Amino acid sequence: MRKLIECIPNFSEGTKPEVIYQIVKSISQFSNVYILDINRDADHNRSVVTFVGEPNSVIEAAFQATKTAAKLINLKSHKGVHPRIGATDVIPLVPIKNITQKECISLAKKLGKRIGKELKIPIYLYEKAAKTKERKNLANIRSGKISGKPDFGPEKLGKAGATVVGVRNFLIAYNVNLKSKDLNAAKAIATKLRKLPSVKALGLELKSKKSVQVSMNLTNYKKTTPLQAFKAVKKEAKALRIEILESELIGIAPKDSMPKDPKKSLLLKSFHCNQVVDFSRLLLNNTPRS
Repeated sequence: MRKLIECIPNFSEGTKPEVIYQIVKSISQFSNVYILDINRDADHNRSVVTFVGEPNSVIEAAFQATKTAAKLINLKSHKGVHPRIGATDVIPLVPIKNITQKECISLAKKLGKRIGKELKIPIYLYEKAAKTKERKNLANIRSGKISGKPDFGPEKLGKAGATVVGVRNFLIAYNVNLKSKDLNAAKAIATKLRKLPSVKALGLELKSKKSVQVSMNLTNYKKTTPLQAFKAVKKEAKALRIEILESELIGIAPKDSMPKDPKKSLLLKSFHCNQVVDFSRLLLNNTPRS
């Protein structure tokens, strides 16, 4: 039976499409790898590429993308509102079909070791692949408060920074933008949202839109769906007399996580139907999105 894993590398570049093109090109060269979505955000100065494929091809594509990003992105001059520690900031692997979490952890370690050795980039393992409890949480690693050496690679940071590699469950990256410039309000709403099950949230400024954002990771959509998160933000914003501008789905979401008409129900911008995936019926092609 064909094994299938998802990989969602986050790159610290969202203002230069030519850089993202080169990174995506390094992924799409592999015949058993299929790009599902490319999201580029100038305010975050970050791009997220979602692709799936057979395990060995996915790992090779992730390595080549990290190699390309290390050449083209200088983290020492990077500016953006989203937290990050590397040119390739994080590489999550998610088991999709006919593959165990244990197998994915082995692949994550293999990838991390190779990046550390060949590209001389410090590597930290997180989530299911973490070797210590404190490194399970990505935020702990980004904060710089963790103890000990990197899991692989040198201790010293170069212009590509460090990279976090791991295995996690399916996660939905979902943002709600507000008709407001009040960053403290966005942060207050994010604090309230973190009380919901399986929700991580931050309040961020969006200079290009002259607004603020509640940026969320829904780590278990069966406990909190995008619609529930949207309604919660709307409720808290209303209490502060703030309206919703729009929302954003970053990458893809399982079909059973979304409402019937997600564009209307969630006020989604730049949404395309291929972002909602039924993994049991996934038809793959390796044509990159622009």
